[in-house]
Amino acid sequence: MADNKMRYTLRVEQELLDKLGYIAEYEGRTKNRELEQLIKRRIREFEAEHGAIEEEK
Repeated sequence: MADNKMRYTLRVEQELLDKLGYIAEYEGRTKNRELEQLIKRRIREFEAEHGAIEEEK
């Protein structure tokens, strides 16, 4: 099944990955979905302070 999602390899210490997994499971999400939520939250915070980020075309 094709999708339009980009892949990105993240290198992170095992302890951080384990803790992320714990939080994700607690929230009923996968680690990937938890990371997506964290990224979206950070973008909202940044844009609230600095204005919208325009997409490059």
